[in-house]
Parts: sequence; structure tokens; C-alpha cells
Amino acid sequence: MPEDQVGTNSQFDSLASLATPESRFDHILGYVPRVLSSKAHVIFLIGLGIYLVVLPLLGLAVSARAELIGGNYTNVTSDVGACIAAGGTLNLIHQGRRRHRLEEERLQLTRQMHKLLFRVHAAQATDLDVEG
Repeated sequence: MPEDQVGTNSQFDSLASLATPESRFDHILGYVPRVLSSKAHVIFLIGLGIYLVVLPLLGLAVSARAELIGGNYTNVTSDVGACIAAGGTLNLIHQGRRRHRLEEERLQLTRQMHKLLFRVHAAQATDLDVEG
């Protein structure tokens, strides 16, 4: 089986290259999705949502300064959405890398099996006019 017929998934390679940091700044920015999707950040946002949304609905007053600094319902829900998106993106990147490694191993094993079969059945391989 010729090497050029075995191609890799170019779409995955292009997405993986986007996820690979090239500069120190890109490397630092790579931590942002991890921080956004961390359990501590999600718990903080849920607490902020309770403080800024649920408590006023229950009749407890929240200072205007706290609302100004902490945001409002829209800000809190968009932050939670960003956490979900960041976690999903990280999960997809990890799955893609793992799948890529498994495919490489599978390809290597297939090539080894192919060579072994051509050694064992050399006479039949020459009749097929295929190189091993």
C-alpha cells in the first residue's frame, strides 16, 4: 500500500494546529479555556447568579454597586455559557488527539501485518504484482 494513499485527516490536522500554541502569549492564552471550565469558576458563577438574581427575586436587596461590579442576569448566564463552551472545546480537542494517536497505532499495525503477509505469501504476492 503506497504511502500517499494512506493520508491523514487534513481537517483534524488543521484544527490541531490551531490548538497548538506557537508563541509564549498563545501558550498563556491556552490556559483561558481551562480556567473558564474549571469547577471553581463554575461554582463561583453559580454563587454570583444566586446573589445577583435569586436573592433580589426573593426580596432581599442587593446593592447597586454589587450589581455594577458583579453584573446582571445576562452577564452571569453568558459567563456560564462561556464555561460550557470552553469545557466542550477542551473535550473535543482531547478526544481528537486521542483518536489521532489510536489511528496512528492502527495504521502502524496494519502496515506491519501487510509486510508480514507479503513475507509469508511471497509467491502469491508476486502473482498479484504488488510490492510489500
